[in-house]
Amino acid sequence: MRKLALALALTLAAPVAGAWTEPPRGSALRADLMDAARPLAERVLGAPVEFVVHDLRVEGDVAFAALTAQRPGGAPIDLLATPGYRRGEIDPEFMDGSTLQVLYQRSGRQWVAVDHAIGATDVWYADPAYCPIWAPVLPGNFCPGSPSMK
Repeated sequence: MRKLALALALTLAAPVAGAWTEPPRGSALRADLMDAARPLAERVLGAPVEFVVHDLRVEGDVAFAALTAQRPGGAPIDLLATPGYRRGEIDPEFMDGSTLQVLYQRSGRQWVAVDHAIGATDVWYADPAYCPIWAPVLPGNFCPGSPSMK
């Protein structure tokens, strides 16, 4: 009976195959993902930026990130003083601050930010067009068969 209980406990404790993971702080993978998003944020928000990570999910060759861009040391970004505002690309009145969501794919050994949004006020990544590739890492249950949030 003990062997059966031990086998059952080990089976239940095993990680679910195909479940997304969050790269730990300080890992090369986490740094690679942030480095892939940084030029996108800096083009609109100005350099330099660093990120507060709210959600970071990786499975296989796809990833999703929900971030907030800030200045080094934690200073908030003045959206009215950004290159994106000066070019008319963003309007702080109609955006959710310096939040950023990114969909990534690995290409060889490099992560590529395939799609992103800065300051989105909707859940743009809930579009069914993203499901065939990013369903394993998208938060929520937007795609048929997608895992629920951890």
